[in-house]
Amino acid sequence: MRLEIGEKIKALRLASELTQSELATRARLTKGFISQVERDQTSISLDSLLDILEALGVTITEFFGNIGYSPAVFSPKERVSVADKGVEKFEILIPGSTNNLMDPIMIRMAPGEELPTEGPHAGEEFGYVLSGVPTLILGRKVYKLSPRHCFYFEADQSHQFVNRGKAITSFLWITSPPQM
Repeated sequence: MRLEIGEKIKALRLASELTQSELATRARLTKGFISQVERDQTSISLDSLLDILEALGVTITEFFGNIGYSPAVFSPKERVSVADKGVEKFEILIPGSTNNLMDPIMIRMAPGEELPTEGPHAGEEFGYVLSGVPTLILGRKVYKLSPRHCFYFEADQSHQFVNRGKAITSFLWITSPPQM
């Protein structure tokens, strides 16, 4: 079995929403070295690997314990919260899912909050409303979504989610392919 250390480091970095420069700074290494490691173009010393893993918040046991293993179940503590989305909670449910075919996200929006408008792109989007009444603006059409309703559309037109209600709304949102 070939250990793909670089590929795994890149997946962990992306799941942590870090650039190569940010990871390099945190690990006290250079961006060029991080780039070479991620592309498996250089060998890495144990000390450098430990610095990178520390910057990513992963132990060496966790790192090597999962090589060649694709987990099927994920706990809430493994979720990745993304700031600066303009909503109360934007949580990637599967770490590293931006490298997968689909990206499941949990959205929680307070009254008056909205996600940025997404421009048209290739792919599909699906969602299931858990609570509240989010509004989906799809092109020029506006849809009020009730709890337990779902939505599905091809993402070939602009779209946005807004909470125009008086209560918090939450919904599961799945994009394919991932857009982050």
